[in-house]
Amino acid sequence: MEIVVEHLSDLTKKLTITLPKETVGPALEKAYAKINKEVKLKGFRRGKIPQSVLENNFGAQIQAEVGEKLVQESYFDAIEKEKLEPVVHPEITEHNFPEDGTFVYVALVDIKPQFELKEYKGLEVEKPVVTVSDEEVENEIKLLQRHQAVLQTAEEGHAIAMDDVAIVDFQGFHNGKAMKEVRNENFSVDIGMHRLGKDFEEKLLGLKKGDKTLYEITFPADYPNPLLAGKTVEFKVDVKDVKVRVKPELDDEFAKDIKPELTTLEELKKDIRDRLQKTKDDALKGDLDDKIMHKLIDLNPFEVPQRLVNYEIQEMLKQTEENLKRSGLSFESAGINLEELVEKNKEVAVKRVKGDFLLKKIAEIEEIKIADEDIQRGYQRIADQYRMTLDEVKKYFKRREEILPFMNELHNEKILNFLREQAKFIEVAAATEPSAAQAEA
Repeated sequence: MEIVVEHLSDLTKKLTITLPKETVGPALEKAYAKINKEVKLKGFRRGKIPQSVLENNFGAQIQAEVGEKLVQESYFDAIEKEKLEPVVHPEITEHNFPEDGTFVYVALVDIKPQFELKEYKGLEVEKPVVTVSDEEVENEIKLLQRHQAVLQTAEEGHAIAMDDVAIVDFQGFHNGKAMKEVRNENFSVDIGMHRLGKDFEEKLLGLKKGDKTLYEITFPADYPNPLLAGKTVEFKVDVKDVKVRVKPELDDEFAKDIKPELTTLEELKKDIRDRLQKTKDDALKGDLDDKIMHKLIDLNPFEVPQRLVNYEIQEMLKQTEENLKRSGLSFESAGINLEELVEKNKEVAVKRVKGDFLLKKIAEIEEIKIADEDIQRGYQRIADQYRMTLDEVKKYFKRREEILPFMNELHNEKILNFLREQAKFIEVAAATEPSAAQAEA
C-alpha cells in the first residue's frame, strides 16, 4: 500500500492511497466469480458466462462494490501507518481502477486538534445560594389542591374566572388567512396554567357560555411555538362550556390523599420543601457545569474540524425536527428557514465540539476513566427516571449506536464532577426565581 499525504490545513489531511494489483486482482476475481454463479443471462449457462460479457454488463457494479470493500479494509491501516487521529469518518472524494491493475482512492481526513491545555483546575465560578421560600412551598400546595379539585359544570350565567376550565372552539388567522395548524374544537383551556399563553387566557376572563369573541395577540419572537413566534394572530373563539373547580380542604386528610405514608399537612410541606430543594440543587449543578465549560473554552482557544461542527449541527437539526413532529409539524409548516436555523446553531455547535475535546484532554491528563460502577449507576438512574427495570434498560443499550453516546455522556459527567470538585466557588445571591406554579405553566 502506497500513501501520499497532503496537508490541506492543520486539521485536514488529504490521503491518496494506492493498493497494489496483488491485492486488487484477487478481490475483483472473487467478485466476478460470485456474480457468475448468481446471475442468469440469455444464451449462457449459469456459471459459464465469459469474463468480457460480465465486465460489459456488471463492470460498474462490481467496481463500486469491490472499491467500497477495499476502502473499508485499507483505510484504518493507512491511518495507523501515518499515525493520524481522525475525529469523523473520512470523505472519499474519488476512487478508480487504473489500467495497471491497482486501485486508487482519495480520503479527506479531519484529525484531532493539537493544543496545550491551559488553566483548568481551581476555576473561579459564581455560585448562587439557592433556598426554598415559604411562598414557593405554599404555591406548590395550592397547585396540588388545584389538581385534586373536582370539576363541575358552572351555573348558568357564570363568568369565566381564574382556575375555571373553559371549553372552546378557536381558529387563528394571520394576515387574514386561516392557520390550519392553529385551530381546535372542544378544547379545554385551564385558566391560570397559561398553556396557550397568558394573553390568550386573560381574554377569556369574564366571558360566559355561548359567548363568541374575536381578539388579536402579538407573540414574542422567542415564543416556544415556532408557528406563532413573532406573529400577530387574530383568534376567533366560541365558548362552548365552563367548568368550575371545587377544591378540597387543606388539612391532614389532604396530605394523606397526596402521599399515603404522610400523616399531617406539615409533613407534606416538609416533603415538598425537600423535593423543591433537590430540584434546585440539580439545576444549580447543571448551571455550574455550564459556567465551568464557558471558562474552559474562553481560556483555551483552538480551531476545530468544520466537518465535525457540521455533524453536530445536523444532530441539533434532527432533534428540532423530532420535537416538531411530536406536535404534528415540519420545518416548512412551522415557517422555519433552515439556513437561518443552521446559522443560529453554528456557535453552539462549535462550543459543544470544543467542550468535548477539552474534557477528553483533561481526562487523558488526569486519567479519568469510566468504571463498571459508573455504568451501573447510569443504568439505575435511567431505570428510576423512566420506571423501568434494570434488565429493560440494559437490553436497550445492547446496540453499539446506543451504548457509545451513553458511555460518552457518563464519561463527560465524571470529568465535570472532577472539575466541580477542583473549582473555587464564589457564593452570590440567587436571582429571583419563578414559583412552582409559574414554572409548571
